[in-house]
Amino acid sequence: MRDPKTHITQLLENISQKDDQKSFEELFKLFYERLLNFCIHYINNREAAEEIVSDVLFKIWVKRKELSHVLNMETYLFIMVKNQSINYTKQFSNYRFVYLEESGSHELLNINDPQKELERKELIFKMDQAIETLPQQCKIIFSLIKEEGLKYKEVATILDISPRTVETQLVRAMQKLDKILSPYIVSKKAPQKNKTKIVTVVKSFLFTLLF
Repeated sequence: MRDPKTHITQLLENISQKDDQKSFEELFKLFYERLLNFCIHYINNREAAEEIVSDVLFKIWVKRKELSHVLNMETYLFIMVKNQSINYTKQFSNYRFVYLEESGSHELLNINDPQKELERKELIFKMDQAIETLPQQCKIIFSLIKEEGLKYKEVATILDISPRTVETQLVRAMQKLDKILSPYIVSKKAPQKNKTKIVTVVKSFLFTLLF
């Protein structure tokens, strides 16, 4: 009887190195129901859970070349589904039933500032471009933390490296992104005396995206 962990590792190797669709289909079937049941416990909505799990699993195919470093695929998938479920819940927390005096009715409105949200998306686009310039391991670690919302220990487990290495690589990524993004967050014409404030603003922005 074959070892499940070894089998999963082989499937991932076929997917990442050989673009093997049959191995991906097998991996999909292997985890789909387990991940779906897990997701439903978080959001109590089967239709939304099906979409979340499918998105997570298809991301394995889309990012297959990057995932060759993932040594614990099962942990990776469950953490991704957990975080996507939490994000799904948070998404609806931005909406409130607001009473409008003019119409005398309640409407469901997004309480976020549209202009600030637009500016934030533009900065995220710039940051995604900057991430592509990072060294491979540094980029993978940053993406797992920034995009998937994983913790240091979770990334260390998935990549089979020490939490200290994760922290070091993340610091390097932050330093480089800090340098690249500064001009887009604060005007290049800012007075010299405000340099410290500029660094604080950039790091604060990156921190809010990460955590």
